Amino acid sequence: MVAVIKTSNSVQRILNYNERKVKEEKAECISAVNFPIELDRLNFTLKLNRFIKQASLNENVKRNAVHISLNFDPSENHSKEKLNEIAKVYMDKIGFGKQPFLVYQHFDAGHPHMHIVTNNIQRDGKRIDLHLLGIRKSEPARKEIEETFGLVKADGRKQKEQFSLPPIANRKIEYGKAESKKAINGVLNKVLFEYKYSSLPELNAVLNQYNVHADRGTEDSRVFKNNGLLYKILDENSKPIGVPIKASDFYSKPTLKFLEERFKVNDVKKESYKSHVKNAVRMAFYDGKVKSPEKLAENLESEGIHTMLRKSQEGKLYGITYIDHKTQFVFNGSSLGKEFSAKGVLESCAKNILQLERMNNSISHISGNFPNLEDKEYIKENLADILLRGEKINDYVSKQFKKKKRRRLQKGI
Repeated sequence: MVAVIKTSNSVQRILNYNERKVKEEKAECISAVNFPIELDRLNFTLKLNRFIKQASLNENVKRNAVHISLNFDPSENHSKEKLNEIAKVYMDKIGFGKQPFLVYQHFDAGHPHMHIVTNNIQRDGKRIDLHLLGIRKSEPARKEIEETFGLVKADGRKQKEQFSLPPIANRKIEYGKAESKKAINGVLNKVLFEYKYSSLPELNAVLNQYNVHADRGTEDSRVFKNNGLLYKILDENSKPIGVPIKASDFYSKPTLKFLEERFKVNDVKKESYKSHVKNAVRMAFYDGKVKSPEKLAENLESEGIHTMLRKSQEGKLYGITYIDHKTQFVFNGSSLGKEFSAKGVLESCAKNILQLERMNNSISHISGNFPNLEDKEYIKENLADILLRGEKINDYVSKQFKKKKRRRLQKGI
């Protein structure tokens, strides 16, 4: 468990943040401790007034609002009752057990976590000292709670590492080896909240790597007509296996409506993150050795970019999706520009093949019989034939040959 403590001079701002998450169905208020009435009867005003009244007992204290988040390992799936018990024990141990506090369970990240809203003004008007609260009280409390509740220990692990997605090979779901819903949920909790995608195909480009697929069904199906969404496990041949699970059956409710909201938000964010993928693709073609989309995909892996090649049953490439695992952004090829689309990549491969053919033929043939490399019509008309011949061409061209070719071309000019 990882505990993060922040202080503020505005409890209203902290409360607004959590209540907004509730309205967006990304959080739920699961407990109200030391409040005069029951949780289900509390509205925003009553919650806020409780904190304001407590703070008014000592108006000399400016930073009187406390916002705490308790974060758990992605493998942990705690009930509301257990989370409430953990929150209560934690607050007791750091000296806030008698303070009014609200507990919110959040679903907007790749790991289970909850937020606690409280203040540090006691009923007698004295303040609870916040200086070094994390080191003096929170850390010992965290370690003791980990032991008491059998939680995954945070010691020796950086927070970023703790909540990062393990390598794909180690997280691919194998049907029958684990309970399907739990296995799918583990992948969804990471991918849905950490990767930035702006369409269902882009999301599936990531999910499919973990043998998970989000499916709307056929257009004439009941699921599609009702704007439903199913999550399926895929086998080693990328075919659905087992019984699909409705999105609404998962605790985080990753429904189509939920995804469409994320599509809009992510689409705005993606613009400034395109350069890493675009530069990597251009550099891959720069040395002239990439002669096929498969070779491009192999080269991009070293840059942390997974390339999904979408092909027809006849094997014709019709789409490309780039998954940048470094920035966690997903891009459809055409959204980056024409040269990064399926057609643009095929044309670049064809140009590289033509370049190598010219280098491996005699100078007279190069100057007389071969088409201009910039002749797009020639490339378009002969693309299939060029790519089929591509693998037979020798990649290696000596520097000495290149220098001779340049000198002879210059003389010809």
